Amino acid sequence: MIFEVIGEITDIEVIAVSSRIHDIERLRKTYGSGRWRKLKGLALVRLEDGAESAAELHWYEAQGLGKKEMKVKELLD
Repeated sequence: MIFEVIGEITDIEVIAVSSRIHDIERLRKTYGSGRWRKLKGLALVRLEDGAESAAELHWYEAQGLGKKEMKVKELLD
């Protein structure tokens, strides 16, 4: 699903850290080593058809590397 985040991501929660992430080896191989975390949060997104909707987002993040592989887990509207 192609989307654009509009505004801030709120209610951010850590889902998993380092070895608790199932894809940790792939992340390290693809993006480099770091303290990887899997996070979730809520944001307003604009979908590829132009519609705007509140959504739950999931992504991976490591300090110095930023957010990677952000996806819409669930549309809330």
